[in-house]
Formats: sequence, structure tokens, C-alpha cells
Amino acid sequence: MKKYLKLLRVEQWVKNLFVFVPLFFSGNVKNLDLLSKSIFAFIIFSLAAGVVYILNDYNDIEADQKHPEKRRRPLASGAVSKKMAISILIGLMIVDVALILFAQFYFHRPIWKFAFIIAFYFVMNLAYTFKLKHVPIIDIFIIAIGFVLRVQAGGYITGIFISQWATLLTFVLALVLAIGKRRGELINAQISGKTRKSLDGYNVQFADIALSISVTLAIVCYLMFTLSPEVQLKSHSSIFYTVIFVVFAFLRYLQQTLVYNRTESPTKILYRDRYIQITLVLWVISFLILIYFKHSIINFNLL
Repeated sequence: MKKYLKLLRVEQWVKNLFVFVPLFFSGNVKNLDLLSKSIFAFIIFSLAAGVVYILNDYNDIEADQKHPEKRRRPLASGAVSKKMAISILIGLMIVDVALILFAQFYFHRPIWKFAFIIAFYFVMNLAYTFKLKHVPIIDIFIIAIGFVLRVQAGGYITGIFISQWATLLTFVLALVLAIGKRRGELINAQISGKTRKSLDGYNVQFADIALSISVTLAIVCYLMFTLSPEVQLKSHSSIFYTVIFVVFAFLRYLQQTLVYNRTESPTKILYRDRYIQITLVLWVISFLILIYFKHSIINFNLL
């Protein structure tokens, strides 16, 4: 079972938590109807991502076998046969379509926009797997767009409005993660050789500059998001102070990347770095208080 979970890259499904972003920021987490819809979106998106991961690994077997880490992947190592991988892929696609049809029936509302997002995500990743991942800059843009699609999917299935600043923030945040990953691959390539064709269009200096620009944009977008009328209306006016946690988390990430030259993917850094983890927890708690206990804070200030 472990090898099949590894084939689906279940640890990467944490990215699909972005479908809960509209629910969380709108202050509707306690709405069980909307919560159930978001959970459906998470499951459907995770299964779709599993299909994409299998397809990517199937296409990259030979290249992965030459990579110091990727050679341990189930298909590259031979732990899972090609035939079994294709069978799982087809099974996941059938289950995903069935869940979408069930959601259409269960929620008693059209979800064609959500279904379109899933279809577009799949087609985009097909193009990425077979061609576009070898094209510098376009490859990281596709990764970033994938995160935006997750947020949009969560918004469409729940009917929650997603502001332009939230969409742009998601894009540049994902761009930070994608550029950080490419930078790590560049550092590793200096030791073991290039394992990705698109790396020909990058170097460490370019990655450092692009990373700094993206982090700056992300902080500005977050600040503008907290100051937007819809967010100020739904939360306490002091919510923009949470930018402190965001700035600290980004600076810590840049420190790990640029100072300590940590070459892990951003996801692994998130799993391992206690400072970033604690900062994220404090940020979530602050947001929960300022959104869900807004009236209690106002009443306390009036005393």
C-alpha cells in the first residue's frame, strides 16, 4: 500500500488545501453545507492530481532513473509496474467523474464551472507533462496557475466570491514556491548534473532575483488583500497586522534558501522548519480570531 500512496504522491495533496481558501477567508468554516462542498472539491482535486502525478512519472521513467532522488519513485524503481500504474490511473479518472456527477446530484445545483476547472487543470497538466515543463518560465507559470485553479474550484463549488487580490496573491505565492523549487534543482544540478531540460533557461542568479521579486509581490498583494473592502467588512479592521506573520515566514524561507542553501522543495521546508510552522499556526489563529470572533473583540473594546 505504501508504494501506491507514494505513486499518488499523497504528501503533495497538501497543496489541494487551497480549495478551502474561499471558505476560510469568507468566514464560513462553520457552515456545514459549504464545508461539505469544499471537502468534495478537495477529494476530487486530489484524485485528479493523483492522475497527473502517475502520468508524469510514467512519462519520465527513464529520466527519473538517472536522478539521485527520483529514481526511488515507484515506477522508476520498478516497485509498481507500468500496467498497474495505468490501471490505477484509469480507475482514478472513473472515480473522479463519478464524484463530479454525484456532487451535481447531491448538492442540487449546477457545478459545471467547477467541472470545467478540473478538466482545464487536467488538460493543462497534460500539456505540461509532455511539452511545457521543458519550456523555461512557462513551466513555473503553469505550476502557479494550478494553485489559482484550486482556489477558483473552491470558490465555484461553494458559490463564494473570490477577490482579485486573493487570486493574484495565490498566483505570486505559488510562483515563489515554484521558483524556490527550481533554485533547489539548480543547486543540485551543480553537483549531480542537470536532470530537467528547462533548467537550461535558468541560473542561480536569475532564480534569486525572481524569488525576491515574487516574495515582494506576494507581501504587497497580501497587504492589499487585507485592506480590501470585502475583507475589512467581514473581519476586524486590525486584520492587516497579520502581515507581520507573512513577512516573517517569507524572510525565514528566503533565509533557508539563500543563506543556508537548503535545496529541498518548499513543501519539504514547510514540513521540516519549526519556525515557519509556528508562524503559520499563529497566523491561522490570528485570522480565526479576527474573522470569527470579530464581534467579541468589538464588544471588548467598547467596555
